[in-house]
Amino acid sequence: QTSCVILGQSLTLSFFIWTLRTCTSCYQSSEDPGAFAVATNGEPFPWYHLRLPNSVIPLHYDLFVHPNLTSLDFVASEMIEILVRDTTQFIILHCKDLEIMNATLQSEEDLRDKKPGKKLHVLSYPAHEQIALLVPEKLMADLRYYVAIDFQGKLANGFEGFYKSTYRTLHGETRIIAVTDFQPTQARMAFPCFDEPLFKANFSIKIRRESRHIALSNMPKVKTIELQGGLLEDHFATTVKMSTYLVAYIVCDFNSVSGTTSSGVKVSIYASPDKWNQMHYALQASLKLLDFYEKYFDINYPLPKLDLVAIPDFGPGAMENWGLITYRETSLLFDPRTSSVSDKMWITKVIAHELAHQWFGNLVTMEWWNDIWLNEGFANYMELISVNATYPELQFDDYFFDVCYAVITRDSLNSSRPISKPAETPTQIQEMFDAVSYNKGACILNMLKDFLGEEKFQEGIIHYLKKFSYRNAKNDDLWGSLSNVSPMWNYSRLLSLKSCRIITKIKEMMTTWTLQKGIPLVVVKQDGCSLSIQQERFLEGVFKEDPEWRALFLWHIPLTYSTSSSNTIHRHILKSKTDTLDLAEKTTWVKFNVDSNGYYLVHYEGHGWDQLITQLNQNHTLLRPKDRIGLIHDAFQLVSAGRMTLDKALNLTRYLQHETSSPILLKGLSYLELLYHMMDRRNISDVSENLKRYLLWYFKQMIDTQSWSDEGSAWDRMLRSVLLRLACELGHAPCIQKATELFSQWMESSGKLNIPTDVLKIVYSVGAQTTAGWNYLLEQYELSVSSAEKNKILYALSTSRHQEKLVKLIELGMEGKVIKTQDLAALIHAIARNPKGQQLVWNFVRANWTDLLKKFDLGSFAMRTIISSTTSFFSSKDELQEVKQFFESLSAQGSHLDIFQIVLETITKNIKWLEKNLPTLRTWLLREDTRLLQYMYLHF
Repeated sequence: QTSCVILGQSLTLSFFIWTLRTCTSCYQSSEDPGAFAVATNGEPFPWYHLRLPNSVIPLHYDLFVHPNLTSLDFVASEMIEILVRDTTQFIILHCKDLEIMNATLQSEEDLRDKKPGKKLHVLSYPAHEQIALLVPEKLMADLRYYVAIDFQGKLANGFEGFYKSTYRTLHGETRIIAVTDFQPTQARMAFPCFDEPLFKANFSIKIRRESRHIALSNMPKVKTIELQGGLLEDHFATTVKMSTYLVAYIVCDFNSVSGTTSSGVKVSIYASPDKWNQMHYALQASLKLLDFYEKYFDINYPLPKLDLVAIPDFGPGAMENWGLITYRETSLLFDPRTSSVSDKMWITKVIAHELAHQWFGNLVTMEWWNDIWLNEGFANYMELISVNATYPELQFDDYFFDVCYAVITRDSLNSSRPISKPAETPTQIQEMFDAVSYNKGACILNMLKDFLGEEKFQEGIIHYLKKFSYRNAKNDDLWGSLSNVSPMWNYSRLLSLKSCRIITKIKEMMTTWTLQKGIPLVVVKQDGCSLSIQQERFLEGVFKEDPEWRALFLWHIPLTYSTSSSNTIHRHILKSKTDTLDLAEKTTWVKFNVDSNGYYLVHYEGHGWDQLITQLNQNHTLLRPKDRIGLIHDAFQLVSAGRMTLDKALNLTRYLQHETSSPILLKGLSYLELLYHMMDRRNISDVSENLKRYLLWYFKQMIDTQSWSDEGSAWDRMLRSVLLRLACELGHAPCIQKATELFSQWMESSGKLNIPTDVLKIVYSVGAQTTAGWNYLLEQYELSVSSAEKNKILYALSTSRHQEKLVKLIELGMEGKVIKTQDLAALIHAIARNPKGQQLVWNFVRANWTDLLKKFDLGSFAMRTIISSTTSFFSSKDELQEVKQFFESLSAQGSHLDIFQIVLETITKNIKWLEKNLPTLRTWLLREDTRLLQYMYLHF
């Protein structure tokens, strides 16, 4: 790890002796007086913790930055106003990959009398990414001081800190911009700082640039000064009080479109000049969503402007820097010619997510990264609320199911983690940005909202935001705010059966969800008018004979249920391991987790599942649409845990022939398609062929009635895309013929023909199966200025069955010119889905591990995607052993990641699933094949 290099210091012998003498008192600040750290020059470093001491806190940063986009470096300086809370002889800051030129200290009196600053001795401790400023005289408690630091650095090559990004113009010219991305621990790569969320401060930023560029930062520009040599210096207004990871600045040559919200906030979308026509949807969405949030939170957006910038090279999907949100181009730019309805859904939800952060995360920030879910879970939850309100035609609440279902797969592994979990090192902190923080956080909030009622829940979060504005908060602060406005004993809606005798405190209930890993399984058994219910932890791939099965977990579960006799939603809080409920009248079936608002799975013992399946076949509309999705999901999850036989889950899907809801059809299709891909990857050809025949016969009418257009509702369009893609993948002749025809017309038009956006990826994928088509697509990939189109082309290229073409794609991704490095992880994931590419990319990752770590941080989302996507599909003992040996070799080198254990458990689960369910699947398909033959004999 590169240290912060200390330059320009001459250390006298007396100063060195003073340092050694005072180091003993320095250690007294540590919990363990015997512990010590050694700086890079061999001197004792006065602090050995990963977390900074709280004896000194920052109040204000005056930051000057001058990037050179030709030499790709920058010079900078800062003045940090600090408040000393406890007498100390050192100041500890974060610093990484910077050269410190000079550091001085002034007291308030020195500053007032214009006395020069006292030179500080600077020590570097790269293991903790810290520097120590040793002061010649003790800093006294309750006084303010001013630390001035001159430093310089290189613009980083990756996606963190202050880094360079490039784009190519329509004329083939490569241009460079400089951009920041600081979350979670990379502000220290751009300027020495107190780089922890608790150390909030105000920032005054000045950027020096050439006249051909513009500079952007968190706040509006207040003035520009002309300097000698044609340089300009932009001065930005002082920020509100905020954490370092939210600081942002960009030097670029972008163009923009702007609008103003009803409250007077100027909103601007920025992108490279050739993409002006792709910015308008984002502007419209941002204005609507910002207006919505101001009303919903009853708190005005606190800054005078908000910029949203499409960055050509960007690691995450987006980053919520206060007032200057940065995005991947695919997450912000909508091209009417090439962006599908799925692209529109994605862009809308990402904008909604980042705008929600302006309140959750920016205005109120978690105290430490163990509670990052307070930022990310809330932002994911607010996507649901805001997009439903502003774009009801997108039916986003149906999309929200996948938010919860995606994390259940992770949370049902023994290697899962609690939502709130200790994290100290930068790698551990990066790993907290996962499905548990984002998705599970959102899902338990949605469950709590359903439990309390929408109005009271909204009151509670407004109370939370107002109470902790410009401050930091933790889990208990949220529960306290919700309890203050929402005392549960006032709610008649919560009083049902035995729960009327229970006064449950929100904190008591919700800590069972945030401090405990896993997801509960509620087991229901009906006996006449009596329901016996019990809870246990749901674990995939763990059966009754396994020792982990009986591990004790206990949640406070806000249950909901309805019956065949009534549409009334009944409520009950299950706090104990078992309980009994009395039904008011006799019913044919009972359905728990109404509208799938609860974060739990349900298993119906006895005849419970049979009764529900019978109802679906007789009249599925008597069950709510969201309940039908929930039943399909739970059934296939229960198969993975050995609680339900696969044939019963498959029998449940038979009713889908009569289903008209697109979200439900998509959910059912996803499980059947998953089975097909599993068999295809394992080359279990008899089963995969039977599955292929079954799918094409079963969904033939739906497939054949699809138009190759962009007509219909959002969900009808998404269903069309999935059905036609699957049909072409399965070799359905009419589908391939139509796609081939469209692709040929597109090639003949030199790429100018407008193909309907929802089928564009399908057409490209079919076209990519010929050498001529594949080569032409790669040419068009280089020329396209639409990130949406490039995504579709790259996916299509990855579907080739020719390994030499897949190898070429990987080489281009590693080179980073034609295929940008930011897209490498997604490319590897796409190739791994291809049966011809799975082993290829697994071998590649093992052989190029060191080179990959030069491109991405170990704990980054990109590296975790690469690891999981190349291994999680494996399902044999030999593959498991191979992966285990590779991970063990990495651990021996000092690389430790939670994803290693997750992958090993996933492969073990896959092996068990095949052993337990393959014979059943084979038999069921043979039976369906016989039914198909009988049907054809009778009807043809």
